[in-house]
Amino acid sequence: MLIDDHFNPRPTDIIVATSPKCGTTWLRALVFSIINRNSFDFNNHPLSKANPRDLVHFLEAHIRGDRSTVSIDGLLSPRLLSTHLPYSLFPKCMTDDASSACRFVYICRDPKDVLVSKWHFANKLRPKELPPLPLEEAFELFSNGVSHYGPFWDHVLGYWKASVEWPKKVLCLKYEDVKEPSGCVRKVAEFLGVPFSPEEEKKWIVEEIVKLCSFESLSNQDVNKSDTRSRENPMSNSDFFRKGEVGDWVNHLSPQMSEILDKITEQKFQGTGFSFH
Repeated sequence: MLIDDHFNPRPTDIIVATSPKCGTTWLRALVFSIINRNSFDFNNHPLSKANPRDLVHFLEAHIRGDRSTVSIDGLLSPRLLSTHLPYSLFPKCMTDDASSACRFVYICRDPKDVLVSKWHFANKLRPKELPPLPLEEAFELFSNGVSHYGPFWDHVLGYWKASVEWPKKVLCLKYEDVKEPSGCVRKVAEFLGVPFSPEEEKKWIVEEIVKLCSFESLSNQDVNKSDTRSRENPMSNSDFFRKGEVGDWVNHLSPQMSEILDKITEQKFQGTGFSFH
């Protein structure tokens, strides 16, 4: 409600949207590096000194109860903003108006990998006086739709349906596309209206961005090895880097858990044209 009442969107805004633990850090880095590729040297890039969450502002953290949005109102255009909000919770002037130039870049992930990643992340942040959250309990919650920002499947479908209806407004990516990162980088640049020129292709700029934003590169930056937490900021930079692997769920979920999640996914996405395969 605060965002609907007090956020002033601009036609040039670029919203990096994800359900939690679906590749938020990678997508933030990717979009930032694409948009700013002519502003920084790859040998001395902001991503080597700052976590992606410090370079792409998290929208929900800047809309406060005092109705102040000054911290993002002062940003230069185009503003890069990150969110976990479902598409349906954005102001209608951003979602229902096909003429609005504001664009959303969304990424989703196999729900089995999402569950495992959320479980690990939850236990990292869990108070030490509490026992670890059992995987079985995390599974029950997730499969019943109890997740931050709403049921995972509904979150994906909101952005997917919008991307089908307004392909120039919403781009829907899959985390599994990181297997072919060069094509993903070109697709995002094209969608944002800043395609790579023949000269940039000759200079291997796409490959430079892929290398810069890779899990190996980002996780090995000193700034992202930080393990400092506080009451005000319970999450450290290192918490956002675990494995980044596709299919890691096979090391954690039982065949029964996997089958249940696959069945829910099939039922939820039936007839929508969306699939993780």
